[in-house]
Amino acid sequence: MADVVDLCASLVRFDTTNRGHGDAEGEREAAEFVAGVLADAGVEAKILESAPRRANVLARIPGGDPSLPAMLVQGHLDVVAADAADWTVPPFAGEIRDGYLWGRGTVDMKDFVAMVLSLVSEGLRPRRDLVLAFVADEEDRGEWGAHWLATEHREEFDGCAVAISESGAYTYHVPAADGRTVRLYPVGTAERGTAHLRLTARGRAGHGSRRNDENAVVRLVDALHRIAAHRWPVRLTPTVEAFLLRTGEALGVEVDLSDVDATLARLGPAASLAENTVRNSTTPTMLDAGYKVNVIPSIARAQVDTRVLPGTEDELLAEIDALLGPGVEREFVAHQQPVQAPVDSPWFAAMAEALRSEDPQAVVVPYCMGGGTDAKAFTPLGIDCYGFAPLWLPEGFPYRAMAHGVDERVPVEGLRFGTRVLRHLLTNC
Repeated sequence: MADVVDLCASLVRFDTTNRGHGDAEGEREAAEFVAGVLADAGVEAKILESAPRRANVLARIPGGDPSLPAMLVQGHLDVVAADAADWTVPPFAGEIRDGYLWGRGTVDMKDFVAMVLSLVSEGLRPRRDLVLAFVADEEDRGEWGAHWLATEHREEFDGCAVAISESGAYTYHVPAADGRTVRLYPVGTAERGTAHLRLTARGRAGHGSRRNDENAVVRLVDALHRIAAHRWPVRLTPTVEAFLLRTGEALGVEVDLSDVDATLARLGPAASLAENTVRNSTTPTMLDAGYKVNVIPSIARAQVDTRVLPGTEDELLAEIDALLGPGVEREFVAHQQPVQAPVDSPWFAAMAEALRSEDPQAVVVPYCMGGGTDAKAFTPLGIDCYGFAPLWLPEGFPYRAMAHGVDERVPVEGLRFGTRVLRHLLTNC
């Protein structure tokens, strides 16, 4: 049996940095390692390359009851860049120090991959068929990984009704109104959609020293200011509403759905799990205009990171069009629909039960992710996707700063806890 900590350390030592725009490394070597671990456990795996060295691993483990729909267990092998000069330990050393395993990917998300591999290596006997997918390119646009698999190898996911993956089921310590500390475990049941926009302002070119009422740069800056300053209205989705009600009850604080901002203020640290998902968001992030200080360009461009709650895109885009003003057009740079899985479902209940099998005081709540995952590739296949990568965390541990951050690390005992929770889910669900 392969130990989960050793497996995670081994995975970290593969530098699978994905810099975006096709610039990635190490995915093939990591995929071969994963396939080797599965083969040693008697599970046949195949490596599918979407492009040279952009490798994805797929395998299927038969369950004890073939009449049940299958579960997709998916994770990504790539990571974001890490500058070793900023880190306390080398980011790809996979070093254990002070009870933590350090390294890029320990939280996002080689920890989860290691848990699954550890269970398979010990001879996991799942109740239902499991489809395992360990993919490339999640840290960019997924076009060489999950989205490619869902399009070009759709048949691999036949029979899958539910999926689990990153960004959920970790310990979140929150003070209650009566002085207790409540251990929340947020399970992802939704995520905002991606509607990244490119704005193009057109005007009249001219000399920088002369008046110009058709300056493309001014038109663009004015449009960006209106968009950035706009206060988007509260739009409560089923997931966010359930989060507010259940978290408020657990903490003993008043929840007023007619005044969400006041409710968030009363939730204390737990508010950070919902404050970015009670509204849509439009955040300007890139600017491009001109080539010389004394020349007014005829075109100026910007990009806006736009995140969309389920059921709100038409309203959002109509408002953006009104805010753009004359001479400014928009187009999509990336466009992926929101994800929404049932909150009150047997799947969610089984996940809550698995967490409580290891932490009887666990308060399991649904939550909506502000960003996105590969769930966006698999949801259109009719699969209910949940963020469930269980992990025990000590009080005060800055988990949400770890993903993509400096000194990323995971508690060794947290990995073992997560593996036990995952075993409970996969053998009983």
